[in-house]
Amino acid sequence: MDAEVSPREVDSAEGVDDWRVIGDGLCSFFAAPDLARAASFAAAAAALPGAGAHRPDLDLRAEGVYVRLITHTDELYALTTADLAMARQLSALAAEHGLPPEPARVQTVQLTIDALDLDAVKPFWRTVLGYADRAESPEDLIDPRWRGATIWFQQMDCPRPQRNRIHVDVWVPKEDAAARVAAAVEAGGRIVFEGNAPSGITLADAEGNEVCVASIEGRG
Repeated sequence: MDAEVSPREVDSAEGVDDWRVIGDGLCSFFAAPDLARAASFAAAAAALPGAGAHRPDLDLRAEGVYVRLITHTDELYALTTADLAMARQLSALAAEHGLPPEPARVQTVQLTIDALDLDAVKPFWRTVLGYADRAESPEDLIDPRWRGATIWFQQMDCPRPQRNRIHVDVWVPKEDAAARVAAAVEAGGRIVFEGNAPSGITLADAEGNEVCVASIEGRG
């Protein structure tokens, strides 16, 4: 069975410089000059040995292809050595097709709901959105269509009056997090919590609505 790998292990692995670990998998973007070239790469990627069973997510656009890798079964939702092997194959294939990697373009968005009683709150959101439980992570819901943002239920110990109970997490490559925070402040935001830095910094807009800029920096 393929072994699980941590974000730190991915960082030190060889042959995956084109890829970044963000909130929901190992991701990259391969730029194309037009839709035909992007589609040609996507078709070739689907034909790679093991691609059918591994099920890489390919988001085809006129300007290129976003790719996400993560092992997901009924028992497991995590990065594995199989994901690293597939990432190396896809990078080599993109090079053959003349599609340069632009990993700085990747990000994932996650909705976070603070709850005092996760068991009471989570079933409502699972049902109303048509989502499913995430294997190995009882605090998460995922879109079984692999299109919508994931939802993370954050355990609260006591009510937090005058603060948001729902906020957005934006996962970016770790080398881009500081610049994203600085740009958000320049755009009218303010930093409201840095206790989880550098892995996450909470900002708010001019009316106090919150968002966290997250990365794998400092995480195990």
